[in-house]
Amino acid sequence: MVQLVDASREMQVSIATSVGNITYEFSSRGRNLLWFPYSGPGELRGDPRLCGIPFLAPWANRLDGDIYWVNGINYRLNPEIGYLRRDANLKPIHGLLLFSPLWKVISLEAGLDAAFTASRLEFWKYPQLMAQFPFAHEITIGYRLAGGSLEISTLLTNLSAEPMPVAIGFHPYFRLHDAPRDEWKVHIAARDHVELDQFLIPTGARQLARFADPHPLRGNQLDDVFTGLIRGLDGMARFWVEGTRERLSVAYGPNYRVAVIYAPPGRDYICFEPMAAVTNAFNLAHNGLYTELENIPPGGQWRESFWVEPQSP
Repeated sequence: MVQLVDASREMQVSIATSVGNITYEFSSRGRNLLWFPYSGPGELRGDPRLCGIPFLAPWANRLDGDIYWVNGINYRLNPEIGYLRRDANLKPIHGLLLFSPLWKVISLEAGLDAAFTASRLEFWKYPQLMAQFPFAHEITIGYRLAGGSLEISTLLTNLSAEPMPVAIGFHPYFRLHDAPRDEWKVHIAARDHVELDQFLIPTGARQLARFADPHPLRGNQLDDVFTGLIRGLDGMARFWVEGTRERLSVAYGPNYRVAVIYAPPGRDYICFEPMAAVTNAFNLAHNGLYTELENIPPGGQWRESFWVEPQSP
């Protein structure tokens, strides 16, 4: 476990490095802005489920089956090896690294203006992971608490001899404290709404995002994929949720081109999910239905950040 503290702003960030590198606390004045239904990381490790800010790789969200295509070659996932999770329709979901104990802390820094930590997972060292996704690479995730916000940065280094596709993402669970869920309102910083089939897999079609601004959660649920993110002059796309006076924003850097928003009824959380690509991007790209999949050349790197920005009364 690693903790970052901003004493002057009464903020604290806690990361369970050995349980998927999940951020399970971002507290402001004693109130955790993350949904975390456990007493601590030990309980999470004993009965893990999605909460806090989990990292999703090598793909975020779903694949449409156990076969995926990269560089014109089809690869088959092997359930007997493990590391796979499936949704209610038995689709592979959220990659191979949820709750992984393979992360190692590589940096700890603190000063007058910021606190920082970084962790790394050397994917290429583990044959069972490589058997499921045969692209040698390293993942480095940094957490910087500074200026009243939390930056989460990701660096992917492709160590393989072929281009490696980038379809990673995060699945943060946020909550407010000054109003119940049905009184929350949401700003959706996107132009395009991705059409999904009955399995929540994109069909390749998109429509204009026709949502009120702000969009009320009362009587509504969200489990939607958005592209065409609307960015400010700083290049950031900012999504936010607000209650009576409390607001929490999530700012996406330019390489996060997709947003998934998940706000089920009856649950006191909302997920603004920064994604590098749409759901099932590997197979959609192979079928010519998705042209925005990023690839890292051999020896190259991909990096991006997103920021969690609380604005409390």
